Amino acid sequence: MPKKFFSDPTDINPRIYAYEDTNPQYKGLLKVGYTSVDVKKRVAQQYPTLRPGNLPYRILVDEPAMKNDGSIFSDHEVHKQLQKNGFIKEKGEWFRCSSEDVVKAINSIIYDNFQFENSLYKFSMRPEQLSAVNKTYKYFNDAKKNEPKKIPHFLWNAKMRFGKTFTAYQLAKKMKWKKVLILTFKPAVENSWEEDLINHIDFKGWKFITHKNIIDLNKKSSDPVVCFGSFQNFLGKNKVGGIKPKNEIVHAINWDCVVFDEYHYGAWRERAKELFENEEKDENNFSIGEGMDYFDEDALPITTSHYLYLSGTPFRAISTGEFIEDQIFNWTYSDEQREKKNWKGKNNPYDSMPQMVLMTYQLPKNLTEIIKGGEFDEFDLNTFFAAKGLGKNAKFTHESEVQKWLDLIRGEYLETSLDNLKLGAKKPPLPFKDTRLLGLLNHTLWLLPNVASCFAMKNLIDQKQNLFYQNYNIVVAAGSKAGIGVDALPPVRKAMVDPLKSKTITLTCQKLTTGVTVKPWSGIFMLRNTSSPEMYFQAAFRVQGPWTEKNPDNKSPNQTEIIKKQCFIFDFALNRSLRLIADYSCRLNTDEDNPEKKVKEFINFLPVLAYDGMSMTQVDAANVLDIAMSGTSATLLAKRWESALLVNVDNDTLNRLMKNQKAMDALMSIEGFRSLNKEIETIINKSELIKKTKQEANKKDLSDKKRKELSDEEKEYKSLRKKVQEKLIKFATRVPIFMYLTDYRERSLKDIILKLEPDLFKKVTGLKVEDFELLISLNVFNSSIMNDAVYKFKRYEDSSLSYSGLNKHEKDKNVGLFDTSVSIKEFEILQ
Repeated sequence: MPKKFFSDPTDINPRIYAYEDTNPQYKGLLKVGYTSVDVKKRVAQQYPTLRPGNLPYRILVDEPAMKNDGSIFSDHEVHKQLQKNGFIKEKGEWFRCSSEDVVKAINSIIYDNFQFENSLYKFSMRPEQLSAVNKTYKYFNDAKKNEPKKIPHFLWNAKMRFGKTFTAYQLAKKMKWKKVLILTFKPAVENSWEEDLINHIDFKGWKFITHKNIIDLNKKSSDPVVCFGSFQNFLGKNKVGGIKPKNEIVHAINWDCVVFDEYHYGAWRERAKELFENEEKDENNFSIGEGMDYFDEDALPITTSHYLYLSGTPFRAISTGEFIEDQIFNWTYSDEQREKKNWKGKNNPYDSMPQMVLMTYQLPKNLTEIIKGGEFDEFDLNTFFAAKGLGKNAKFTHESEVQKWLDLIRGEYLETSLDNLKLGAKKPPLPFKDTRLLGLLNHTLWLLPNVASCFAMKNLIDQKQNLFYQNYNIVVAAGSKAGIGVDALPPVRKAMVDPLKSKTITLTCQKLTTGVTVKPWSGIFMLRNTSSPEMYFQAAFRVQGPWTEKNPDNKSPNQTEIIKKQCFIFDFALNRSLRLIADYSCRLNTDEDNPEKKVKEFINFLPVLAYDGMSMTQVDAANVLDIAMSGTSATLLAKRWESALLVNVDNDTLNRLMKNQKAMDALMSIEGFRSLNKEIETIINKSELIKKTKQEANKKDLSDKKRKELSDEEKEYKSLRKKVQEKLIKFATRVPIFMYLTDYRERSLKDIILKLEPDLFKKVTGLKVEDFELLISLNVFNSSIMNDAVYKFKRYEDSSLSYSGLNKHEKDKNVGLFDTSVSIKEFEILQ
């Protein structure tokens, strides 16, 4: 049921009510009536011979029968409105409709037959939504004053279920925008954008347009217009490379704002294609997002006055400095749970958001030792759950081991039973054994490596030894027959209301892991490899959807009960899960430099329970970082210093270098930079030329010869940019050598370079300290990524030195990172 217009309806009389009768002759019908007394008493009067404990009815609607002007209306007016809306009246005052249909009719009367029959809502913004609107509003206005010729960009780094659509519309209203274009890589979100616009009283008169009714853009109107479409819809070209005629109107309008929805899909580009590789072609295209090939921020053939970017995992945009702090609004899982905890008084808007718990297990050696490999030469989930065949013929390669795993998670694996007896009360809580968990996991999602694995799991569960799991409806949401995107949902929902089996397990390798909400899911089993925190948490947050229901008794129909207060992530690759926790929390918390504090903030609200084969304990931030690091090696650590994220080679940075002769001289003093000046100039010139040519190409068709020339030019400048990037990275790889040679540990690396050992730094890198400081000021090096790399280097170095009994921290008070430091006490906790 939607949120009501009145916060405390019991203060208002008279009332319109509606209830259902469970007797077969009234199936699908609602009785709609009016009363000036208490609704429960009025309905009970219609069943005078029945005892209170055996009532066949349930009150679904209890609303005030009063208009905005204070006048009262009766149930007859509601009946007329229902009939006007197309609902059939039967058996006197009974109507074949839903409770929401009754509320719509009531609201139409309250708001003087308001034309939008679907406009149910009049709720206000939550505090964080209001904060997002105010910060963005201020930034846009300040940017227009300070740099009127530059189009301002703003990013909402907001977790799933922040309410981005509703909040974006509120920003549009505050900015007084009349023309808003929403471009997305995920056309399936169209329904959310449309419903939030037409279902809320704040947007009365606003028009919602898609590629289906795009001709309506030609109609003159003073009402605001929201145009929604995928990049493929509006940026797709015809056979000769020109704009499709039907989309010319979109390109002709100067929009007040262009909103990039699900922005991370565009930022992932090639990586996104790698993440979604385990389904059939159509599902892969859906998951990656339509229009990937048409997305080019630098050459967007549409004009606008503002850009708004929306994403729940904008890692690339943040780590590369694409947006500065003033251009980002952050709302993370930690923020949400903190507000939930700190809320004072009643009507806590965050109450319904479940707390997440990560439970990660190190499996017995006899299960894991047969399968080693992967990035860190550790237990490989994709190999463990590898399968061949489809449908009834699908079978696990290691079926015996997978069967043992099924036994393990319900506490019946014989080889661990003896250990559990020894542990006594300390034995680890297993998902389908521990009574505290079992009652909360009626509906779970299992994420497997591929389609064959999903069918193999279904076939294995169907075998006679797995009677326990046969009490669950097993839904295979994988393969072409399951449907594309949200079309895979109906079988899942149908299985959940099966009168014979009320519990479900949904098996998937990709479907339903982004962009959907299934309220009853309360646990996800991570049974496939991924090193991507984007994919991991996009899938994990599927189970954090709020689940509330109307009060099951007849006493308070307007009150809701929170069904799901906690939800769970189960992972069986311990090191992997903790690395991703560390990565996710560090990369999204841009306001904190200390890695331990970042992790501590995150797991304060997402407890992590780890079973290492001996005991299961809740781990703190230091342990998360420690275990996350335990799987690394010197080779992998060195690769961190070869990362392209350490240096910035965007046009703005290169322009700053070009304009600073001292900085150019500094770089050219390093081996390999002799022709740098010419290369940078070529990169910038060709980049600007290609950008201009692409913009012109959107206005007129290009010949094949011109298109080939453009492609060759683009390849050349990208090659040069990569060359400059590699040279800067080559310099960065010398920093670990300097750290090995210096004995100073208490100061930040920047301080050591600039103040303590400048001569050593020059010998190692060939760069003077004042030149190094200048390059930092020009943003050539990414300090936040450098901090993280130095931190991991020192942790690894310490663990190596400990074997020889050395301790570099006995006399030091602090341990330095790149441009900050942590106390020795903090650092020692991490060891």
